Amino acid sequence: MDIQLDMAPCGYFSISDAGIIKTANQTLLTMLGYERNEMLGRHIESTMSVTNKLFFHTYFYPYIQLYGHVDEMYFSFRTSDQQDVPVLLNGVRQTRNGESVIDCVVVVMRKRIEHEKDIMNTKTKLQELYQATNEANKELERLHEEYKVKQQALIKVNDQLETLASTDLLTGLKNRRFFQDKMLESLGLFRETQYVFSLLVVDIDHFKNINDTYGHPIGDLVLGNLAGLLQSVSRSTDVVARYGGEEFVIILADCDREQAAATAERYRSQVASADWGEYNITVSIGAATVSQEDTDQSLFQKADKALYASKTGGRNRVTHAAELVRN
Repeated sequence: MDIQLDMAPCGYFSISDAGIIKTANQTLLTMLGYERNEMLGRHIESTMSVTNKLFFHTYFYPYIQLYGHVDEMYFSFRTSDQQDVPVLLNGVRQTRNGESVIDCVVVVMRKRIEHEKDIMNTKTKLQELYQATNEANKELERLHEEYKVKQQALIKVNDQLETLASTDLLTGLKNRRFFQDKMLESLGLFRETQYVFSLLVVDIDHFKNINDTYGHPIGDLVLGNLAGLLQSVSRSTDVVARYGGEEFVIILADCDREQAAATAERYRSQVASADWGEYNITVSIGAATVSQEDTDQSLFQKADKALYASKTGGRNRVTHAAELVRN
C-alpha cells in the first residue's frame, strides 16, 4: 500500500466475499485503535456491536452482491476499547488477480443529529431493500442458492430493526421521531373529531449536577428509572417518549386543561416521592392543551414555555400554558 493511501484522510479496507479483512490503511487502524497485525485476517464484523453486526449482515452483503456497490451506508464500528465510532461507508465489489474483493472507504460522522436521522431512516431503507429483493428474486436466487431459507430470517430482522427505529435505546421509551409522528396524528384526529388532547414536557431538575457529581453511568440509570416510572403512571392511550437529553414528552389523549394539570401534578408528585436512594430527583413540567389554531410546533412551544416558567419559578412544579396567557 502506497503512503498516500495509507495516510489518506479517510479509512480504507478491503475484505473477501466472506468478510475477512485483507488490507487496511493506517487511518482506519488509528480510528479503531488497532495495530495492523491485529486487524488483518479477522472478520470485519468483529469490529462491530451486536446491533451493527445485524444491520451490516442484513443490508451490506445482499446489496453488494446484487448491485456490486454500496453508497453512503451509515453504521458504527467499535474500537479496541469498546467505543462506538459512527461512520459513512462506500463499497465496491471487484476482481483483482482473479480474486473477488470488496474495497471500502469510511468517513467518521460525528454529528449526533445526523446519526439519529440515519437511524430513523433505517426502516425506510430496509423496506426499500426488501421490495428490491422481491423484485429481483430471480437474480438473487442465482447469486445465493440459500436465499429462500434466509428470507424468513430477514423478515424477522426487519421487524426488529423497525422496532429499534422507533425506540430510544437508553430508556426503552418511544423516541423523538415516533413522538413527532404521534403529534401529527393527534392533531389530525382533533381536527376531525374535536377530541382534545394535551402535551406535557418533563425535565429533570439539576440533571447536570447529577452527571457532574456521580458520573454519566448514574445519570443514565436515573434516566432509565424515571422512564419506567413515567410509563407505569401513564394510561395505555398515552404516548410517553424521550425527547432528548433529560427531557421527556407525554401526549395525553382525550385530556382537557384541568385534567392535564392534575395529571402533570400526579407525575410530579410520584417522582418527588419515589425512592431514589442517595439522589434527590425532582422534575419540572410544562403543560399545554390543543386549540384550533395550534400546529405541532406551536403546541410544543406552549408547553416548553410553561416548562421554562416552572424552572424559573423554583423547579419541582407544574405550569400550564394557559396560566401564562392569563397572567
